Amino acid sequence: MKISKKVMWLGAVCFGLCNVSLLSFGAVLPVQQETSLEADTLRDGTLSDSLFYNLPAVEELSANPGVPEQLLRERFSKLEKSIPLTYHKASHEFVEYFIYKKASFTKSMMEKKHLFFPLYEKKLAEHGLPQELKYLSMIESGLNPTVISRAKAGGLWQFMPATGREFGLYQDNYIDERFEPVKATEAACKYLKQLYRIFGDWELALASYNTGPGNVKRAMRRSRGTTFWTIYNSLPRETRSYVPQFVAMAYMMNYGNDHGIFAENPEYQIPNDTIHINGYIDLVAFCNNSGIDFEELGKLNPSITKTILPDRTRDFVLRVPSVRYTHLLSNRSMIMDSCTRKVLPVNAMLAVADSSKKDTLAKVSAFPYAVARTDDFAEEEETEEPISTKTIRKNKKTSHTVRRGETLLSISKKHRVTVAELKQWNGLSKSNIRGGQKLVIMKEVREVVPIETRIASASSKVEKVDKVEKSEKEYEKNGNLKMRYHTVQHGDTLWTISQRYGLAIDQLKKANKIRGNGIKPGQKLIISS
Repeated sequence: MKISKKVMWLGAVCFGLCNVSLLSFGAVLPVQQETSLEADTLRDGTLSDSLFYNLPAVEELSANPGVPEQLLRERFSKLEKSIPLTYHKASHEFVEYFIYKKASFTKSMMEKKHLFFPLYEKKLAEHGLPQELKYLSMIESGLNPTVISRAKAGGLWQFMPATGREFGLYQDNYIDERFEPVKATEAACKYLKQLYRIFGDWELALASYNTGPGNVKRAMRRSRGTTFWTIYNSLPRETRSYVPQFVAMAYMMNYGNDHGIFAENPEYQIPNDTIHINGYIDLVAFCNNSGIDFEELGKLNPSITKTILPDRTRDFVLRVPSVRYTHLLSNRSMIMDSCTRKVLPVNAMLAVADSSKKDTLAKVSAFPYAVARTDDFAEEEETEEPISTKTIRKNKKTSHTVRRGETLLSISKKHRVTVAELKQWNGLSKSNIRGGQKLVIMKEVREVVPIETRIASASSKVEKVDKVEKSEKEYEKNGNLKMRYHTVQHGDTLWTISQRYGLAIDQLKKANKIRGNGIKPGQKLIISS
C-alpha cells in the first residue's frame, strides 16, 4: 500500500514513547513544580504536548487505501453514540496508521485497557458523560499513569500542574495526584463536563481539551464556524489531528481484531488492600521487610514520587498487594518499626472497613479490584519520655452518642480506635448503628509521673554507673521505679535489643544518648521501665 510522505513523517515522530520523560515510582529526580500559576489554568493557549505533539494535519489519503472508505463509514455510524464519529480522510489515515505502521501501539492499548477502563466507565457514568471518552486517555498518555510531557503535563489525562491544582489534584515534592488514576479521572470528568457546557458540542470540547477553550474560540472567530470541521483549518496543527486520532482509536478498540491485531497478554489490576499511613515511612525498608516487590508497590501507588513519605503525611491511603496483606497483619509491629520513626502502640489493631458503607476510604478505593479493607498502621504521636519519668497506662471508659450519618468507621477514626474494638466493647455483631445510640469507648490514658533522679555527675564512667545502680536500688525500695539495664553481648544490635524489650530504636537511642547506631560488648544500656 502506498503511504503518503506526511504519514511516513508521522511514523518517525508520532510514537516516540521510549523518549517520553517518565516519572517512575521512587525516581531520583523529583517532579519539577511550577512556581507560578499559568495565565489560564484551563490550558487556554497552551498545547498539551500529548503523545502526538506537533503533528501536521493528515489529509493525503493514498489512492488505494488498505481499508475501504465505505467500510469505515458504516462502522463509524455503528459505533457512534453520544460523540460524533465523523468520517474524514484524516480519521481514515489514522486508522490505517494504527493498523499498518503502529500495530504494536494498538496492541499495547488493547492489552492495557483492562487496567483502567473499569475505572473510567464507572467515573464517566457517575458524571453522566459519554462512555466513549474513555478512549481519550489512550491518545493523551498511552495509558501510562506516570508519563510527563515536555510541557510538564502529567498522568493518564495529561494535566498541567496548575490545571491539576484547579481541579483538586494535590502536588508536592512527594505526592503528585495527577498520577493517581482515581483522582485524575475524577478531575478529567469535571474538566470535560465544564468544556462541554462551554461549547455544547463534543468535538469542540475534545479540541479544547487539547489546545484550551481560548484557542478554540479564536478559531471560531477567525473562521466564523461553529463546528470542529468548519473551524478545522483555523485550529493549531496538533489539534487538527487530535479529534481524528480519537475517532481512529475508538475504531481500533472495537475492530482491531478484524485487522489481525489481538491482545496477546492483557494486563489487569493487581488485587490490593489499603492501609493508612500517618507520618514518616521509608518505602524501600517497608518493601524489604514485608516481602512486597518495590516495583509492584509503585504500580499500585503511582502518585508517590519519592521512596519515602514525610513526617507531615496524614491519612495517605497506601495500596498493597492482597497476597501480602496477611503477612503485614501478622508482622505489623516489626515491619512498621523498621521503616517509621514513631512508636507503634501496643494495642494497635487492624481496622477492617465496612465495605457496605459510603465512607472516605471507600471512595479512595474505587480502583478496580481494590478491596475495601484498611488498617491505620499509623501510630499515635507519642512524645518520647525523658529518663527521669515513668508512664502509667490506664483504661478509661467514655461514651459516644451516635449522630445522624455517622458509621462505625467514622466513629473509630474520631476516637482513634478500631471498628473491631467498637464492636467488642458494645457487643455488636453487625455494623448497623442508629442515631442517638450510645456507644462505649475505652480510652487508654497515659500519665507521665516525674521521678527525682539522684544521678550526680562523676569523674569516671565506673563512678557514674555505681551511682545509677545506687539510685535504682533506692527507687526500687521506695516503689517508685524499677530501672532495667541491658549489658550488650557479642552480636547484639540496637534492633535486636529493641525487639527483645519491645522498644523503638529511637527511644532506646535517646534514653542512652546514642547518636549513631554503634554499640559495643560490655556497654550498659538503660531500658525503660
